Amino acid sequence: MHNASEFHLAGGLNSTETMTTFDYVYDYPSEECNRTEVFEFAAISTSVFFSIVVVLSLLGNILVLVILVNYENIRSVTNTLILNLAVSDLLFTASLPFWIYYHLHGWTFGKPTCKLVNWVFFTGFCSSSILLVLMTVHRYVAVMNPLSNIVSAAGFPSVVVTVIVWVVSILIASPSFVYSNVTDHENFKICFYENQDAKLWIFYQQNAFFVVCSLVFIFCYSKILWKLKGSTVQKRNNRTLKLIFILVVVFFLEWAPYNYVIFQMSLDVINKNSGHECDSRTRLDYAFFISRMLAFSHCCLNPVFYVLVGIKFKSHLKKMVKICSSDRNSIPNRRSRLTIMSVTSEELSM
Repeated sequence: MHNASEFHLAGGLNSTETMTTFDYVYDYPSEECNRTEVFEFAAISTSVFFSIVVVLSLLGNILVLVILVNYENIRSVTNTLILNLAVSDLLFTASLPFWIYYHLHGWTFGKPTCKLVNWVFFTGFCSSSILLVLMTVHRYVAVMNPLSNIVSAAGFPSVVVTVIVWVVSILIASPSFVYSNVTDHENFKICFYENQDAKLWIFYQQNAFFVVCSLVFIFCYSKILWKLKGSTVQKRNNRTLKLIFILVVVFFLEWAPYNYVIFQMSLDVINKNSGHECDSRTRLDYAFFISRMLAFSHCCLNPVFYVLVGIKFKSHLKKMVKICSSDRNSIPNRRSRLTIMSVTSEELSM
């Protein structure tokens, strides 16, 4: 999945040795197809890009958690899903610094850490995908049947949803822990999947998640769009329609190219890379690195498109900024802060 198909430049940017992936290795001599430029591009671009993603993801998701804890009822299913999505994105983000270092220096953290980081990384992705599906379905029910008990559910149902999401995510991610291993290659160490069946499982699992998410998105949002078009509340509906359009476009821009590329790579794994010319392999390399950067940016974009664009969250953010600025000037304002927090948790909707 994420790390399942990672290429790696080890030994520095001036290395001309054969390059290796986590679990996707091109078996041809470097003198026949020298891909040094490809991996120089990968080492620099992905390291810089992932560093930016880490900073933005930490800021966005921590901000979401702060707003939820201080201003919202986290016992409701809606806010539980948002809270878990933020935690999931932070979990995914926590692994990125390891891959940044790995791109530049090889794996120097040992086998247990290799297994743990792979597992945490994959768990973050699985839980994020599941939560996006649940949030879409919940939004669909809220629009199509606003009086449903699912819309207003709180308390125990929220706990059940949380437990199910994380148990399923952990179980699905378990092969990444079992099959991850560290081995020596040339003069550096790599963290990868040794078992070919595990490699293909990771590839096709990612593809399956994408297909399921796509079907849910298309079905639910098309129904929501049709429902809102017939409504008389035009101004608010226009804003909602624009948001839905942005969500769908961003989702497919992020994940469609990456899933197409790793599907092509899975065919190479099955066919032992046979029948591919150097130019086509190099193009696939570049496509992989670029599409992966787009896909992995989801952890910093989710809090923006799924939370902070909501009316009530923007209102909470403004209030929080005002409170922070007023606290600098006056200590008595702490009392008014408590009042604002207690009132605004229920007065606004997304």
